[in-house]
Amino acid sequence: MPIFELEHNGPNVISESERGGRARSLFWPWCAANVSLLALSYGAFFLGFGISFRQATIAALIGTIGSFLLVGVSSLAGKRSNAPTIVLSRAAFGVRGSVIPGALSYLVFLGWETVLVSLATLATGTVFSRIGGVDRDVALGAGFLLAVCLTVIGGVLGFKIIMRLQKLLTITIVTMTLVYIALTLKNLQWSSITSIPDGSLQSFTGAVIFAITGIGLGWVNCAADYSRYLPRSVSGKSVVGWTVLGASIVPIILVIYGAALSGSSKELSDAISLDPIGALTTLLPTWFLIPFALVAIFGLIGGAILDLYSSGLALVSIGVPIKRHQAAIIDALIMLAGSIYIVWFADNFFYPFQGFLITLGVPIAVWSAIFVADVIMRNKAYDEISLYNASGAYGSTNMGSLIIMLVGTIIGWGFVTNSFAPWLSWQGYFLAFIGGREGPWAFSNIGVIFALIIGFFGHILLARKAIAQQESF
Repeated sequence: MPIFELEHNGPNVISESERGGRARSLFWPWCAANVSLLALSYGAFFLGFGISFRQATIAALIGTIGSFLLVGVSSLAGKRSNAPTIVLSRAAFGVRGSVIPGALSYLVFLGWETVLVSLATLATGTVFSRIGGVDRDVALGAGFLLAVCLTVIGGVLGFKIIMRLQKLLTITIVTMTLVYIALTLKNLQWSSITSIPDGSLQSFTGAVIFAITGIGLGWVNCAADYSRYLPRSVSGKSVVGWTVLGASIVPIILVIYGAALSGSSKELSDAISLDPIGALTTLLPTWFLIPFALVAIFGLIGGAILDLYSSGLALVSIGVPIKRHQAAIIDALIMLAGSIYIVWFADNFFYPFQGFLITLGVPIAVWSAIFVADVIMRNKAYDEISLYNASGAYGSTNMGSLIIMLVGTIIGWGFVTNSFAPWLSWQGYFLAFIGGREGPWAFSNIGVIFALIIGFFGHILLARKAIAQQESF
C-alpha cells in the first residue's frame, strides 16, 4: 500500500495478512517520540526539586527506565492479540467498564499533544525573536502551523506513515542534537555543577516520580497501538527490550546533560520554566538558530503524532461511532484550541504542565499498574471475540478493577501536593499522616507510587483466579 494512503484499521484486531516486521522496528517510533529537546529542560525541572546533579542523574535513570519497562510490558499485549491498548484493557475492566479508563487515557493523549505542539510553537517564536526582523506573533503563527500540519498528517493518515516518519525524525534529530551538545559544551561549569548539595530523600523521590509521570508513564496506555502489527511469533523479550531501549536511551542522556547546563547557570534554569525549549537558544550562535528551531519542532512532533494517533484510537475504542481518522481530526481541533491558550494566554508553562501531569498521573498510574499486572498474569492470547462482546469471557463491567482504580486514585491524590491552580488545591488531604502540606514529603508526590502499588497488587489479588479460569478453556 502506498505510504500516504489512509489507514483504515481502527479498534479491530489486525488480520494475519497485515502483520509483519520485527521487534526492532519498535525502536524508531519510541525513540522519535522521546528524542525531544524538552528532555534537556527536564534537567532543570529535576534540579528544581532541590537535589544535586548526581541525584538528578540517578533519578533520570530510575524514573525513565522504570516507567518504560511498564510500556514494554504493555507492548506485549499488542503482540499477543494485535488490538489497540484500550481494546485489550477490556480484559481487565470489562467491555463496557473499560470506557472509564479509556476516556481518561483519551484526556491524557489530548493533553500531551497540546503541550508538545505548544512547546514547538513557543520555541519558534523565541528563535526568530533572537534572529530579529520577524514579528514574534508572526513567528509563533508560522511555528504553530508547521507543528500542527505535520502532527495532523501523521496522526490522521496512520500507522504506516508514522513508522516511516518516526525513523526519519529519529536519525535527523539525534544528529542535530549532537551538534547542539557540541556547541554548548563550553557553557558547562563543573565547579558550579558539583557544588550543588544533595537534597533530601523526599526531594529525590519527587524527582523520580516526576520522571515517571513526565517521561514514560503516559505512554503505557498506547503501547500496544504500535506493536499490534507484529506477528505473534516475535519474541516477547525482544518486544520489551527494543521498546525500553528506543524510548529510554536519548531522554536519559538529554536529561543528564540538561541538568548539567542548568546547574551551570541559574539564569538559564529560571528561563526554562517560562519557555522550556526556547530558553535553550540563548546558548547558541546565531547561525544555528534556524536548524535548532527545526530540530525542536520535529522532536516535539514525534511525540505529538503518536498522541494524536492513539487519541483517535482511544475515542473509537470507547464506543464513539466514527472512523479512526475522523476521531483524529476531532482531536486535532481540540488540540488547536488548547495550544492557542497555552501559547497566547497562559502566563507560565511549567506550573500548568506539572499540575496536569500530577492530576492525571495518579489515575493513569493505577490504570497502568492494573493493565501491566493483567498482561503479566496471562499466558495466552486474549479471546478476540470476548474483547468485543459484553456477554463474553471478560464480561460487561469488572467492578473489582474499577474499585481498585477508584481507591488508588483517592489515596494517590491524597498524597500529592498540587498548588499550580486554585481548583487543584484540594489535593493532598492525606498528607497530615506524613508531616502535613508543608512537611518533608509534601512535594514528593509520593501518591503516584502508592497508586502504582495499589493498582498492581490489587489486581493480582482480585483477578488472579478469574484469569486462570478464563485461560483454562
